[in-house]
Amino acid sequence: MSDDTDASRPKRRIQGFGRRTVLRGAAFGAAAPLLASPAHTTATASTRTASPAGSTSFRWLGTSGWRIDVEGRTVLFDPYLTRFKTGLFDGGLVPGTKLRSDPERVREHIGRPEIVLVSHSHWDHIADVPYIAKVTGARIVGTETTFHLLVAFGVDPGQIAVVKGGEVLDFDGITVQVVSSLHSRNKRHTYFAPGTLHAPPPTAPRTISDLPEGDTLAFQVTAGSGAPSAFLMGASDFSERAVQGLSPDLAMVAVPSSVSTSRYVPRLLRALGQPGVVVPVHWDNFEEPLSEPPRRDPAMDLDAFVALVHQESPGSRIVVPDYHTTYGEDMRPKPRPAPKSGDHELR
Repeated sequence: MSDDTDASRPKRRIQGFGRRTVLRGAAFGAAAPLLASPAHTTATASTRTASPAGSTSFRWLGTSGWRIDVEGRTVLFDPYLTRFKTGLFDGGLVPGTKLRSDPERVREHIGRPEIVLVSHSHWDHIADVPYIAKVTGARIVGTETTFHLLVAFGVDPGQIAVVKGGEVLDFDGITVQVVSSLHSRNKRHTYFAPGTLHAPPPTAPRTISDLPEGDTLAFQVTAGSGAPSAFLMGASDFSERAVQGLSPDLAMVAVPSSVSTSRYVPRLLRALGQPGVVVPVHWDNFEEPLSEPPRRDPAMDLDAFVALVHQESPGSRIVVPDYHTTYGEDMRPKPRPAPKSGDHELR
């Protein structure tokens, strides 16, 4: 979730991918249209010329969420799709807001996921995961708190893999490196609903305040042999030691809403080895439907973030994503395929 809720309103990557210089595209020549500068950050990559289709594709699900598809297999990260109103963007957060999940909206976007990665347990990261777990049987990977909450929601405990950070998991060729991480902080250096769980709550959570953060993870995913490694963040803070040497090809970086984390962008980019492509996430109003174009969270200065990334890592390409574009493994838009019957249906 946004870290501004007090306002009104390790090791080199596991599978080599020897083309970081291609992904950087150097901010020159053919790659230049995808480089966001302060004058271009309102334009998204959806208006650019598509590159040839590759085997791996990425779809931004809004907030910090992603859908990664490779050879008929799907990985989800922080899939929050129902996007219900909490008052956060309308004058003040209401902690007693009832949790809900809209099956129709969820089915529209998730396909048939095999793996669901959860960074932490705030509602804008986990609210739709219980439904997804129950109807798809996907393997859920998350913290102990995520485990206990999902069990309280009725998810099969055997379906959930508890991780802490440092694990390197092989899902039949899809490598998931688990990275210990941190939740972002607001201007008072605090955040909404801290705390962890060591047992399932006696009843299923009913409101957003019933979902504590429960520690935060990041993940680095390499979806198949020769595919790029993608570093996925769910909140705008990190453990410098934990990310040191990951060297991802793509970095999906959460935009902060405050400056309470010292030198967040330069420290992160340096620790990650200046990724070939940087993709800002968690800058949108996540209570607006995905059917509409992304609307900025007013607490987030996306332009300043992009300018700082460009300053600190001038060789990185910066791609500002939208909801309606499928991106290839170099984060250039892919041609939209003809719809297949039942492609987004879960029965």
